[in-house]
Amino acid sequence: MSEVSTTKELCSIKCVPCEGGVARLTTDEAQRQLQQVDGWELRAGPDRITRSWTVKNFMAGLAFLDKVGDLAEDEGHHPDLHLVGYRNVTIDIRTHAIGGLSLNDFILAAKIDRLPIDEK
Repeated sequence: MSEVSTTKELCSIKCVPCEGGVARLTTDEAQRQLQQVDGWELRAGPDRITRSWTVKNFMAGLAFLDKVGDLAEDEGHHPDLHLVGYRNVTIDIRTHAIGGLSLNDFILAAKIDRLPIDEK
């Protein structure tokens, strides 16, 4: 899958199932894709992208993560979800099958950014 140049394009694409055999994005490719998803950061090599939010309360955090879970199921691409300290939400996205980043990660991040969230 090639690079995508706009957030709108990322949101118009569905994640493609990956069981391995796909090349990980290079650091340069990941940096270019990162420009399309505000608030996300490259982490650990880079082998993942991460974003954090502070929500209004515990129930707002659960409601947001529930929406992310529904989206992840629909996309067939599952992030790591964290709710810590009752209002601190963090999402880590990577393509587990390749141990790094693929275009799917940025597609999912762009779609997560469109979900409503009740921040503090």
